[in-house]
Amino acid sequence: MIRQQAYKIIRLGVIGSGRIAARFAPEVKYVSGTNLEGVFNPKLESARLFAEKFELKFHTDELESFFDKVDAVYIASPHNSHYEYIRKSLEAGKHVLCEKPMVLQASQAEEVYQLARDKGLVLLEAIKTAYAPGFLQLLAIAKSGRIGQIRDVEATFTKLVSGDIRELRTEENGGSVTELASYPLLAIVKLLGTDYLDFRFDSFEDENGVDLYTKIYLKYKGATSTAKVGLGVKSEGQLLISGTQGYIYVEAPWWKTQFFEVRHEKQEQNEKFFSKFAGEGLRYELSDFISMIYGNERKGYKLTPKESIAINGIIETFLTNRLTPTKV
Repeated sequence: MIRQQAYKIIRLGVIGSGRIAARFAPEVKYVSGTNLEGVFNPKLESARLFAEKFELKFHTDELESFFDKVDAVYIASPHNSHYEYIRKSLEAGKHVLCEKPMVLQASQAEEVYQLARDKGLVLLEAIKTAYAPGFLQLLAIAKSGRIGQIRDVEATFTKLVSGDIRELRTEENGGSVTELASYPLLAIVKLLGTDYLDFRFDSFEDENGVDLYTKIYLKYKGATSTAKVGLGVKSEGQLLISGTQGYIYVEAPWWKTQFFEVRHEKQEQNEKFFSKFAGEGLRYELSDFISMIYGNERKGYKLTPKESIAINGIIETFLTNRLTPTKV
């Protein structure tokens, strides 16, 4: 009751009604201070079915009507539409939580973050791992000096998909990098920073030019890193952080960090850490989003605008200037 008196309940709306939105909707009930009110989709029938399934108050295909009924939006539409929806939402005075990759150009990321600052609104990129308790614990231990100086980070995220789906359509900027690279790049920039010296890519494409497997190499002063992502090649989804006095092994799926081990030359010195990852993990990012709307700016360190812009910039470079890949 005290909380309700101090803060109004944030009316949340979702833009998009696909798979990720369907995973997000049940998570909202675990976050205090907000309620999922309705859904917007230019395909009205899809919005209607989504609203019925999750018992929402309204559904619409009219953006202005949608904005009139919400205080904040969660954008879960296709990648290509994120920028326009973010910009329109901010211009309408709405706080924004947007799925990854937030945009496909670094300049667009800079623009919308500046727009949010100018309007005093919260803009957050929804890379769920960044807000998960286990991953935050991992970062703290990795940076504590337990394994000495970090010299290399290897992060892998692959899943096998097939059929006529968004992830494999060139016209929707499908592919391993746009679909998955935000996660391993998050681990790399959180551990090594955004001041990389150089980066390059190696890819396998299908006949339509969609990358089915890509390695991203980032070179730093005194450190290296590799991100591996795949939609047509399967690999162990682990995270390995190598240091001068030991290493940290995070078992698959590392992006849902629940167990990791700090390993040393002498095995008796090894340490194991366990953490809970609740549900789909989307409740963590939403909780921070609502907290920041209430004025808790300290939550913003988990994924800063600078880190988000760097990640989106690497993805942009891949899409526009990638090296000639090996065809499969």
